[in-house]
Amino acid sequence: MSIFSANKKFERFEDVTPEFLEKEGIKLLLCDLDNTLRLHSEKEPADELAEWIEDCKKAGITIMIVSNNGRKKMMQKFCEPIGVDCVWWAGKPISKKLTEARESRGFKPEETAMLGDKITTDVWAAKFAGIKVYKVEHRKYVV
Repeated sequence: MSIFSANKKFERFEDVTPEFLEKEGIKLLLCDLDNTLRLHSEKEPADELAEWIEDCKKAGITIMIVSNNGRKKMMQKFCEPIGVDCVWWAGKPISKKLTEARESRGFKPEETAMLGDKITTDVWAAKFAGIKVYKVEHRKYVV
């Protein structure tokens, strides 16, 4: 598969259901933040994001945010209420932070996937890390 291709494409993060992830054998989902899980301008998690994360957790899927955003305090303030860990300044498409996040949680590459909106950061980082990648549409284009 090409480094330009995601394993599967979705319209919105909500379409990546816990049932789909379970079927794929995914136990750790690394997620981009800006324009994947939230509009860049959103300061707090939307209700649908909190519900989706809770549904994933109930299914035994760990969600972790891995972002190129360098604003540590903002990232922590956003992630804390929804109970997910975050990595800032991830340096995607370099895959080092994705691999470190996976290894620190004790998951195998085949149990891990990346969810993001950009080919040149999220998709490439996942490919270089040897994990599956699911692409969603850039959030500003989704109504």
